[in-house]
Amino acid sequence: MFLVTPALLLLLPWISVQAVAEICRGTHCFGADTGDPRPCTGARCPGSRSSRPPRQHEPTTHGRAAHTVSGQHHAHPGSPMAAAAAARMRAPEVLPAGCPDAECAAAGKQPQPSNDTRDCRGIECRLPPRIRPRVRARSCVGEGCGSEESASQLPPVHLPDRAAQFLGDFPELGYPSSELGGAPLGVQLTCDITPGENEVPSEDALILHLQLAKGQEKLVEALRAQQMVIRDLQQKLADQQEALLSQQREILDQQRRMYEQMDVVKAQYGLLSDTVKQVSFQGLQGELQSYFESHLAGLQSQARSHLQKSYAVHKMDMDSKAMDVVGEAHFPQPLLACPSACGREEFCDFQRDPPQCEKCTMCPPGFFLISQCSPTADRMCQDRDECLEVPNICGERVKCLNTPGGFRCLGVSEREAVMGFCGPDYFYNQELQECQACTDCDGEPVSAPCAAATDSVCGRPSQVRLSRSWGASVGVPPASSPGGHIFPGLQLSIRGKEKVDLLSNEAGQVTFLQHGLVWLDHNFAIKHSCRNFLQVGMRLNGSQEEEGGRDLSGVRIEQPDGKYYQGVSVSSGVEVEPDHTLALLLRSPNQHCNQSKDLHLYDVAAPSVSLLWLSHDTGAVAMTAQMSLLTHYQTSYRPTFRMTSVSDPYMVALTHDSRGVRFTESGVVKFVLQQALYSMGHSCVREGFSLIAYVNRNGTGQEALQAFKAGVNYRDTSVTLSGAVGVAGGDALSFEITSPSQCNTRYFGDSSGISVLSLIWVPSAVSSALSATVSRAGLPSGAVRNKPLSFQQIGADSPQVGLARAGEPSGRRNFVFREEGTANVALNLKLIHSCNIVKVTLQRAGGQGGQAGPVAQQLSGAMPEGSEWASVGLRASFPVQNGTAVYVTLDCVRGRVNQITHEGGTNISILWVAV
Repeated sequence: MFLVTPALLLLLPWISVQAVAEICRGTHCFGADTGDPRPCTGARCPGSRSSRPPRQHEPTTHGRAAHTVSGQHHAHPGSPMAAAAAARMRAPEVLPAGCPDAECAAAGKQPQPSNDTRDCRGIECRLPPRIRPRVRARSCVGEGCGSEESASQLPPVHLPDRAAQFLGDFPELGYPSSELGGAPLGVQLTCDITPGENEVPSEDALILHLQLAKGQEKLVEALRAQQMVIRDLQQKLADQQEALLSQQREILDQQRRMYEQMDVVKAQYGLLSDTVKQVSFQGLQGELQSYFESHLAGLQSQARSHLQKSYAVHKMDMDSKAMDVVGEAHFPQPLLACPSACGREEFCDFQRDPPQCEKCTMCPPGFFLISQCSPTADRMCQDRDECLEVPNICGERVKCLNTPGGFRCLGVSEREAVMGFCGPDYFYNQELQECQACTDCDGEPVSAPCAAATDSVCGRPSQVRLSRSWGASVGVPPASSPGGHIFPGLQLSIRGKEKVDLLSNEAGQVTFLQHGLVWLDHNFAIKHSCRNFLQVGMRLNGSQEEEGGRDLSGVRIEQPDGKYYQGVSVSSGVEVEPDHTLALLLRSPNQHCNQSKDLHLYDVAAPSVSLLWLSHDTGAVAMTAQMSLLTHYQTSYRPTFRMTSVSDPYMVALTHDSRGVRFTESGVVKFVLQQALYSMGHSCVREGFSLIAYVNRNGTGQEALQAFKAGVNYRDTSVTLSGAVGVAGGDALSFEITSPSQCNTRYFGDSSGISVLSLIWVPSAVSSALSATVSRAGLPSGAVRNKPLSFQQIGADSPQVGLARAGEPSGRRNFVFREEGTANVALNLKLIHSCNIVKVTLQRAGGQGGQAGPVAQQLSGAMPEGSEWASVGLRASFPVQNGTAVYVTLDCVRGRVNQITHEGGTNISILWVAV
């Protein structure tokens, strides 16, 4: 046996084959008369699997078979040489006795079945029976061996190999095509099988190897074809990219030409619009003039004809009333003229019944004149289109919208607009949220020039005062029904006693009559049993039912654990205009607060609401900012601000980190910070919260004022601080809220006014400030009833106000004013007491300063359970004269005052402004 290697495949075309006649007999085999070159298949072919004879080993024919195969591999089947070779290779056919033909002899030569496992040994037993080597013939010794040997020697068995049949299917490998002049070629593999010396041939492996080789060739051809396709696609893609780039260049050129054409069209449109305006205005003026002239001529002719008829028929006097009648048939009703000739800057208004003279109107700001006023017609004015006249007035990428008397830039924030975005001769109207033309005083004196966010004020400057004050009491209106609740809001009733030309007090609210800046203070004391907190606040420009109002500020009054009075103070600074209204509101977050049963307002002896009005001539600046985020903190918290309004952004602006307010020039700042919060933890109640104001100067922060607020557990409340401090140019004002370390606090920030910073900066030329705290000794304690408090000054001296020195009358108690003006006082008091009610009152001393009496009063109830400290404070504005003195008294009802601290929450600040 032998192994079939790839070298054998290369030698297959040159291997000699035996004659086809010896392999197969019949008309369908090679060499038959039909000349069919295809290999023989079927049951009659010896080469098929079904009729393949068993392989036998014939050592005597090994050399002859090999020689025959090697000698005939070049013989053509149709040549004489091939026929001779086939004749030599045919063995004479000896038929056994009793067999008339060859088929009988072939049937007698069939091998007999034998035991396949009995005649093998070793690894041969693992081979399939068809390829297992046969048992060797035993050697014969003696007589009779010759006949047995000759009987056992059979002609060599030629195995028609399956590889040869496989190669026959491919003419390029085994058989040359008959069309090219070749003859069929049979391929046969023969070998000698010597047991123990050769290996068993693997026909399946050879076939698989040939199939793999053919598959590799086909795969290589397919890959080459794919590579060609890929190269074609890459070439097409490159061509498409070049075409796309050329199209993009063309599009860019078209866009450039389009922009140039648009610029030309825009310029032509501007010229055309100007021409149309001029032509339309001239034509309109001419038409109006011709119309009025013809109308007047018709009226005159009608009057003359009517007078003539009247004189002829009725003999009436020529001085009787002129009746303008066209004809008795056409105009039976007379058209009456004005009873007398109209004066200068007047015209006869025929639309009135009867006609009368009216004053000619002036063109409002932002309009231009079309026709002058005549005796029979008013002036005609046309709105100026700023968006068309001034290109890019809002910027290159901002759309401009023309409005009557002004323009609006869409997408521009209010903060940008109030900082001078509108340009010269225009101001930002916060109500209309658009830029409006400044008012032209037309020769009248200007009391307040036009600013970035305010219109011009015409009038004599001497007629306007720098500062004024006003006070009133506040009450709860009667309930409309017994079960009425205050959700979502109840407007408190403001009842003023003094009538001034600054404002009017009607329907429980205040209406301002003049321009200016206003500082508002409201001391509010209430006892309630509602199921949630209450919120008292201020609203500008309408009541709760009206839309368009703005919440200025608000303070939350927590839900108490027991029924006791709670006192809060609400403040705000704002810029007002004529017809602006102010209302005080009381709100509840739910419907579980009955107006008649759950609310008990304390009626104080002094005015509970007061305001300080400042003229624009003072140069004061108002600013409002809101807390920007909803945050959670457990220790100190420095709020960040978002500016909502400012009257002069140059003088007052936020710092770079938005945690403070920076001032450009020196002056006095009146401020209030109100922060709403929700706290959780018993340490919140025990230690409370502190709100501290710092003045940052040259990189260092110095504490200016501090306020204390008792904490709550799982409740809503507010902490607030108000005061007046002096600042220099470049100083900044910042704030910090401290809470206990074990107190979880949530700070709110929204637009409802509950978390807001409001301030008014007043130049130092017309203002001053003084700060003080209670003295370390001599404070009242025990059963305190209307006892004055002693103070010690902690700030710089002020030439307009000072604390009476020791040794003087009412030393360390009275604050004495040395110049006429308007004052504002803010007091914060931190103490320990067991009183049911604690009252703190600001008193005016009698004598040269005016009539004695309470200026403002505030009260607080019992200390919260579990709290170490309590707080009470008041705020008020009032007029002062040279020599006016004020002092503070403390009153404890049913209890004792144990301690009043002189630091960390107790202070008084006084602002003075010239009149």
